[in-house]
Amino acid sequence: MQSKITGRDTTLLFTKLVLNKYEVKYYRCNETGFIQTEHPFWLEEAYSSIITKLDIGLPSRNIDLSVRVSKLLATKFNRKGIFLDYAGGYGLFTRLMRDKGFNFYHTDKYCQNLFAEHFDFTDLPPGTTFEVVSAFEVFEHLPNPIEEIKKMLELSDNLLFTTELQPKQLADINNWWYLSQETGQHIAFYNVESLAYIAKHLGYKFYTDGKFLHLFSKQLFNQDILKPVRDNFLLRKTKKIVKKADESKYGKMESLLMADWQYIKDKLNS
Repeated sequence: MQSKITGRDTTLLFTKLVLNKYEVKYYRCNETGFIQTEHPFWLEEAYSSIITKLDIGLPSRNIDLSVRVSKLLATKFNRKGIFLDYAGGYGLFTRLMRDKGFNFYHTDKYCQNLFAEHFDFTDLPPGTTFEVVSAFEVFEHLPNPIEEIKKMLELSDNLLFTTELQPKQLADINNWWYLSQETGQHIAFYNVESLAYIAKHLGYKFYTDGKFLHLFSKQLFNQDILKPVRDNFLLRKTKKIVKKADESKYGKMESLLMADWQYIKDKLNS
């Protein structure tokens, strides 16, 4: 089987039982270490429920990301720009970010936008481009990663995304929870080398926190842009710097909650 990242040879890694019924082969790219399943013939069945029953971390993940991403956007990007959450599920992240004052929109061709109705990609003028596109827990679902990532990058020069990196040891990969073979939706698994390869292939710079948060960008940043600050002293210092930068450059960030409420109210009454 050929690698969906490089187009070159792979090696059979192991076989797993997917959806508790299908014996599925997993292959590793010989050049980058990217792991992919065989052709995912079971996907229609796997997506009978768009959000899987095992994704009980969806609310907490979106809340945590809204905090972390808002700090990043406030200090490294134009926070007054337009943003898009790609494959954004029920629209929860979009709603949380709008509540924080960021002009986020949602798109997901498979999932109903429940939380950010009226702030969807389809509500924007054709040809709209974005300061940053986010794609959280999307890459591991892609049958054709290069093709799909290209589509995302057509919308912005900055693609911020999450996907958990492979464990370092083969034995740990064999028992890795992120394979999620019970639900059958995870079919592509990345390491630093494979993500760096994709970024270079598409003409972008690559940044990572070394675990799950990553960035493809045309901009040049410090390599530690996504690394969380763990030391308490540094954390306090960083918070002061961020607050000072926010206030001096942009003024206080106002939530869009009430403005959105009035906008939707007016639409319903028109």
